[in-house]
Amino acid sequence: MAGHSQFKNIMHRKGRQDSIRSKMFSKLAREITVAAKSGLPDPSMNAALRLAIQNAKAQSMPKDNIDRAIKKASGADSESYDSVRYEGYGPGGVAVIVEALSDNRNRTASNVRSIFTKAGGALGETGSVSFSFDHVGEIVYKASAGSADAVMEAAIEAGADDVISDDDGHTIICAFESIGEVSKALEAVLGEAQTVKAVWKPQNTVPVDEEKAQSLMKLIDSLEDDDDVQNVYSNFEVSDEVMAKLSA
Repeated sequence: MAGHSQFKNIMHRKGRQDSIRSKMFSKLAREITVAAKSGLPDPSMNAALRLAIQNAKAQSMPKDNIDRAIKKASGADSESYDSVRYEGYGPGGVAVIVEALSDNRNRTASNVRSIFTKAGGALGETGSVSFSFDHVGEIVYKASAGSADAVMEAAIEAGADDVISDDDGHTIICAFESIGEVSKALEAVLGEAQTVKAVWKPQNTVPVDEEKAQSLMKLIDSLEDDDDVQNVYSNFEVSDEVMAKLSA
């Protein structure tokens, strides 16, 4: 397994569900507010808002929370958020990309830099690690959307680049520039996707041992706990043996 989703699953099993859920809703709400502010507050007329709402619903975010986040965008006192990307290296030379929505760049940069330093890593310049990732569209469907062959066929017809199917569902990868076009074509055949978003996909992975994996878990945990951080991506790989120890 590679990336940060494996550790996300571990963290969910460590009894932090409630706090993680609350923080996740807060971050989803911020994405909705930013999307609504960037265009019309009507999801049928604002593709970014439609995707933000769709992803919030996929995480079981209550409708009242979604409506409040949309209304907040039209408020006179609504905050103005900037989209910021930070890049750096974690323990073991692992590359890490951090995406944030910030209303205070100095505060966010200081917090992110401090988290990297405490974890034994280092924050680098923009572009210092992103060259080893591909910025792509990721469209996720539940397993019930169809068989692996059916989803593969639909993905090929829609112009996607790759499909990964397993017991948990189907992950379809497409060019970043084609997210809207591919997701719309897939929706016509498979129905509404669970999530549709842009992600940083590592071109190669770096194997890490148990000690480094634990340090990376703490780094990513701390980053995701920061209110301004929306997404964290990495290129580490953990063996099944180490994974089993961490899950115990």
